[in-house]
Amino acid sequence: MNLKIDYCSYKAALYSVKHWHYSKSLPCSKRFMLGVWENEIFVGSIVFAVGNTPDLGRKYNIGKYEVCELSRVALNKHETPVSKLLKIALIILKKDNPKLKLIISFADSNQNHLGIIYQAMNWIYSGLTDKSKIWIYKGKEYHTRSVTARGYVNHYGKMSKCPKPSECDQILQKPKFRYLYPLNKEMRKQILKLAKPYPKDLKCVSGVNGSTSVFQTEGKVQIHSDAQ
Repeated sequence: MNLKIDYCSYKAALYSVKHWHYSKSLPCSKRFMLGVWENEIFVGSIVFAVGNTPDLGRKYNIGKYEVCELSRVALNKHETPVSKLLKIALIILKKDNPKLKLIISFADSNQNHLGIIYQAMNWIYSGLTDKSKIWIYKGKEYHTRSVTARGYVNHYGKMSKCPKPSECDQILQKPKFRYLYPLNKEMRKQILKLAKPYPKDLKCVSGVNGSTSVFQTEGKVQIHSDAQ
């Protein structure tokens, strides 16, 4: 089989997330969009976002352009294991962006995702995020940062109209599982102290109270699926 992973257009990445990813959207920040082709057929994209959350790297003492988020793995039917696709994508990303030190990804428990693929690739699991909420306006989901009392939001220096909280329905979201992938030895040494045993099921986010005591001991993972 002929496998190709290379940068793709916004149009191609958008097509893949609209058809093969539950979010149906691309992040608004700077993106690194990699397409995946098998036997010259486009089967999806892997998208990294930089600067999407300004304080994403603060707790790791790195700048916002030294960390990025693996935000979308949007794939149609494919032959290559997701773990292999991600490994190649990470090599390309690191080579073309040598200042990057850390990749973060969040497995969404609201979609019954546990992050099995990250466990299979030995990413460092660092615990649950805080609970969050999303806003629903005219059938469309909005992140908290995209809903303001004034009805306008500043996106990279440009003011845009947005919904107001009073116009929206609010849905409380369960925490997500946070996984870290260091890109150098120094960063790995720094974040290893944050490592927690891998979660084995979704029980820990049912009535979560901040405790991770229900997590089982880390074990071997054989399943290659559940990538965002």
